Amino acid sequence: MDLQKLLSHVRRAVDNYSMITENDTIAVGISGGKDSLTLLYALAHLKRFYPIPFCLTAITIDLGFGNQNMKAIQEFCQFLDVPYVIEPTQIADIVFQERKEKNPCSLCAKLRKGCLNTKIKEMGCNKVAYAHHSDDLIETMMLSLLYEGRFHTFAPVTYLDRSNLTVLRPLMYCSENEVKAFTRKYRLPVSKNLCPLDGYTKREEMKQLIQQLEEHNRGTKKRLFHALETGNIDGWPPMITRTERYKNT
Repeated sequence: MDLQKLLSHVRRAVDNYSMITENDTIAVGISGGKDSLTLLYALAHLKRFYPIPFCLTAITIDLGFGNQNMKAIQEFCQFLDVPYVIEPTQIADIVFQERKEKNPCSLCAKLRKGCLNTKIKEMGCNKVAYAHHSDDLIETMMLSLLYEGRFHTFAPVTYLDRSNLTVLRPLMYCSENEVKAFTRKYRLPVSKNLCPLDGYTKREEMKQLIQQLEEHNRGTKKRLFHALETGNIDGWPPMITRTERYKNT
């Protein structure tokens, strides 16, 4: 995937769900992985020509797993002319040493998001962009169906009333394979995930299951994504059609 296609996907999401309004200050959470770096690259370039002005900043919540090298990411942000903040925490110690959680992912995610939201509010941001791509949305939908018995997944836009923040998911139309291809093509400085449970989660099991379904019945992922986007999922904002968009301009 090249930059033009990435920007096409991202602008489609931004336009369809009115993700950006004038003078928004948007934070991008940077884990060091391929998804968050691709998102930052896309929004930094979108900012240059998008008709609605917005500000962009990047932030990493350092979970404390070890000596993750963020120097290359700092240089990457400088190249994109995006301010970058690293917020140190002791989340790894809390989850694995103090609490010794048998299923630590949920607690880790909760603590990480809490730290992220608190910090970006301090920085004056009113929105935060998460790097969930279409595969993430599909996997979450399937996990919800099989383990909770309900039809649900991440929404493109979510307002968090407790923190007065709006969550955006501009990569929702990008597949994971496209993100991988973009990362290789543009040599993004991906930093290895130091979590000891990386690759050993229920989500990883679901990823493998969906891949098997895709291999046996090509087009399964596209049909699943169509189902979630048109399924009137609770919490999803209505999609703005191209005709409606033109009426408002």
